[in-house]
Amino acid sequence: MGKGDNKPRGRMSAYAFFVQTCREEHKKKHPNENVVFAEFSKKCAERWKTMSEKEKQRFHQMAEKDKKRYDSEMANYKPPKGDKTKKRKRTKDPNAPKRALSAFFWFCNDERPRAKESMPDAPVGEIAKELGRRWNEVTDDVKAKYEALAAKDKARYEKEVKAYKGKKAKGGGGGGGKAGAAKKKDESDEDEDESVEEEEEPEVEEEAEEDEEEEDDDDE
Repeated sequence: MGKGDNKPRGRMSAYAFFVQTCREEHKKKHPNENVVFAEFSKKCAERWKTMSEKEKQRFHQMAEKDKKRYDSEMANYKPPKGDKTKKRKRTKDPNAPKRALSAFFWFCNDERPRAKESMPDAPVGEIAKELGRRWNEVTDDVKAKYEALAAKDKARYEKEVKAYKGKKAKGGGGGGGKAGAAKKKDESDEDEDESVEEEEEPEVEEEAEEDEEEEDDDDE
């Protein structure tokens, strides 16, 4: 569910139910064992590929039941006022610097292909959740590698933003007088907001649910 509201939990695929069941069974058999999710997911994917349609049927039934639950809850769901999906879409300057990526995003760029390979039938939302789980499982040394990449990218972004603002100021594109100054201040504030946003690690669970909703819209 989303923060501070009763947003329905995203629906799960048949494969997601299968992986969840495998995890629960493994936890019962080996309660004290630390599971490496990357390896575990790979084994689940291999097992899923060898299963017959009859063996997969119960997971498809679980997914169908969950889809009905989700559709029913979404039909009665009313987004709170000020919901981010209703925000005004701001036109981006194509010449603006590319925003800096967080350590988590750098990790996702490397890990996403492997996650897709180990979960071939999983929807976008489940891949996002899996990436979040894998990020939480990696060692401090691995995280340090991506944090270094993020720090380097942040320095690049700040340097480019400074040059970009200087170029805009010289170009005088913001208009004259107080109105122009106010517009430039707004643009500067927006740039700073974007920089701060990239420093925050995304909430994978929430992103996954949004991806599921987008897939539903596409189906319709």
